[in-house]
Amino acid sequence: MTTADEQSSKVTRSRERMRASGLRPVQFWVPDTRLASFAADLRRQCLDLNGAASEAEVLGFTEEAAGQVEGWT
Repeated sequence: MTTADEQSSKVTRSRERMRASGLRPVQFWVPDTRLASFAADLRRQCLDLNGAASEAEVLGFTEEAAGQVEGWT
C-alpha cells in the first residue's frame, strides 16, 4: 500500500518525464454527463439546431472529415 507522499512523488516524477518529452499539462472543463439535466439540455440543443443552416454546414464538414479519415487506414 502506498502512502500519500509516495503517490505524490510518483505523480511528480511522471509529470517531470512528460515535460522532459516536450509535453505540457492542460486543464479544461467539460459538461458533466452524469447530471440528470444533461440529457434534457442536449436534446433541447439538438432540437434547436434541427433544420438550421449551420447544421447543414457542420454535417457537411463532419462527413468530409470522416471521409478523409477513412482514407488514412
